[in-house]
Amino acid sequence: MAPALTVRGLRVAYGSIVAVDGIDLEVREGEIYGLLGPNGAGKTSALSGIEGLLRPAAGDIVIGNVDARAHPLQAKAQLGVQLQKTSFHSNLTLIEIVRLYAGLYGVTLTSAQIQELLGQINLQSEASKRFRELSGGQQQRFSLLIATIHDPALVLLDEPTAGLDPQARRQLWERIERFRKEGRSILLTTHSMEEAQAVCDRVAIMDHGKILTVGTPAALIAAHRDDPQVREAAHGEVTLEDVFIALTGRDLRD
Repeated sequence: MAPALTVRGLRVAYGSIVAVDGIDLEVREGEIYGLLGPNGAGKTSALSGIEGLLRPAAGDIVIGNVDARAHPLQAKAQLGVQLQKTSFHSNLTLIEIVRLYAGLYGVTLTSAQIQELLGQINLQSEASKRFRELSGGQQQRFSLLIATIHDPALVLLDEPTAGLDPQARRQLWERIERFRKEGRSILLTTHSMEEAQAVCDRVAIMDHGKILTVGTPAALIAAHRDDPQVREAAHGEVTLEDVFIALTGRDLRD
């Protein structure tokens, strides 16, 4: 069985500035894979290269069995993408936005099916509202619905719970875990170590454009538990955040 995503030697540069420096990663089918790193580590640039929003300077990207650089349209058809910030046409209602994006993806939905989809994310009573009238948590849930309306095999999420309150964050976690149960694969970036431990099967810690380590949260904690820098960072029981701080440093990032 082919991995959902295979990346080899991915390099993304902005002129002379190298944001992603030859990384490899592999997302298995039915896996939630977290890409962790401080600000400026290269997480979003890596996702943008995989999504096709940026043209990589080098590297291979295979989505399922499709070479994304050789066949970009075919690869994109298998992707669902939720960016850090999503905005839809200000004058359209949620129902109209669903119809628009379903049409763009060639998906036929009846009015009853649209109401059912909105009901799955508890937005059926907001169906006639405009996107800007939703709360932050509602906007995130709706954006994720639109990103997956064509039933993609692989979903890419860039900090999907940033700025959400605990209730909204937990609801989005449940939605992401439901995708995994349905057989989808998820690659997400996050600053939240709690989120990574709660929902990710494996995580990669990234800094300065490179992957530093990969493993399950539990395995990374076990492997680094006795490192002096981890012990220095820990306040009590060692956590994934302690490992993260030890590997990426204590300095603040802009």
